[in-house]
Amino acid sequence: MKLLRHGPAGAEKPGILAEDGTIRDLISVVGDIAGDVLSDAGLEAIRKADLTTLPIVAPGTRLGPCVAGTGKFICIGLNYSDHAAETGATVPPEPIIFMKATSAIVGPNDPILIPRGSVKTDWEVELAIVIGTKAKYVTEDQAMAHVAGYCVANDVSERAFQSERSGQWTKGKSCDNFGQLGPWLVTRDEVADPQDLPMWLTVNGKTMQDGSTKTMVYGVKYLVSYLSQFMTLHPGDVISTGTPPGVGLGMKPPQFLKPGDVVELGIEGLGQQRQDVIADPA
Repeated sequence: MKLLRHGPAGAEKPGILAEDGTIRDLISVVGDIAGDVLSDAGLEAIRKADLTTLPIVAPGTRLGPCVAGTGKFICIGLNYSDHAAETGATVPPEPIIFMKATSAIVGPNDPILIPRGSVKTDWEVELAIVIGTKAKYVTEDQAMAHVAGYCVANDVSERAFQSERSGQWTKGKSCDNFGQLGPWLVTRDEVADPQDLPMWLTVNGKTMQDGSTKTMVYGVKYLVSYLSQFMTLHPGDVISTGTPPGVGLGMKPPQFLKPGDVVELGIEGLGQQRQDVIADPA
């Protein structure tokens, strides 16, 4: 299934992409794409719904982030061997973990906001894991049972804030509109192999990233198990698993986003995003 959330920011309703390409409103079936709805039992209840009886959402309706109730937005750094190489970094002996503020989460086509004082706002297409059921001290063999599904994420990053302002990476990762999620949450049964997904990103129509989850250092099963040794993962938590090469920081000379740019990105089977780049109006 391809689950989504539609409507104005802060007032999204649950929906599903039907086989005929229409979006159907799920509000009569579930309250939101969150919590227990993300469990196997919750997802099964949606599967049993007769989509032909559900209202069609008007074409062009805004899509919100595809999951609600995210308590933790966990990111993995330098998790693609070829991306580590382009930045001059070595592959870490264990996953690099950092948090992205949940206030950064927005819909897949909401704009990228250039923060006040930013000179190095960058892009990162990433595979995101959405947790479906509580996971604590799980093994790799148990890990997939705790995954609801996957979605596309843009881990937008301000490199000067991230690396030149002292401290940890969080402040370069957490600005408003630095976490586009969606367009939909694709349930895990529809993704045969999360370690074999082509992914891409363009800026103003020019391909910047053209990679695959094949080059991930630490895969989905490992990451869910690994993280669960340090913190309990809850339904709706998001794990953004790192990016392939082609980020602006790795270019010679480096290239960063500016107002007026258009970023498009996608992962095979998980959908596409499009974002206008604008200055933060606040």
